[in-house]
Amino acid sequence: MKARKLSLVSSLLIALAAGLVVLSLFFPWWQMIFFAPQYPEGLNIIVYPNKLEGEIDIVNGLNHYIGMENFSEENFPELAYLSYLVIGLAAITLLTAILRKKPLLYGLIGLFIIGGGLGVWDLTRALRKFGTNLSPTAPIKIDPFVPPLLGHNTVANFVTESILGYGAYFLIAAFILLLIPLWKDRTR
Repeated sequence: MKARKLSLVSSLLIALAAGLVVLSLFFPWWQMIFFAPQYPEGLNIIVYPNKLEGEIDIVNGLNHYIGMENFSEENFPELAYLSYLVIGLAAITLLTAILRKKPLLYGLIGLFIIGGGLGVWDLTRALRKFGTNLSPTAPIKIDPFVPPLLGHNTVANFVTESILGYGAYFLIAAFILLLIPLWKDRTR
């Protein structure tokens, strides 16, 4: 039995999802902000799919006192290839919109779920590594900790806030756009 194609509206929604995936490349995906009495405006580590931005040198200078490894693009090899994976995902998404086949949409949604899960796992692993591998020779001794993936945490006189960036919201919106055709074309 030959499956009917997804509707034109569903195809347009999937194409829009592809556009959001590409757009996400130009915005931060995740951010950690460090607040302290001496830094009331906050110090930022801003994570894009291909680079780190923010007051990273100042954060590294402060983290030196607790023996934390420096944040740098060299410590996150994913930044060297993540953009290519995202472009590939956008291309597959656009191809799914053009071909309008439901099995391709199922596979694409599976890719989004696997990719999102791997991204969360990778970031959690990196946060655990940075927070628990503190140098025993550091000038200030604190208990190992794991900065939160989302939310806030307090270490010494610093309060950290971890939030999603616009790029992550674009990816979430793209995923939701992929789910709509499942409901809309459920009888096709």
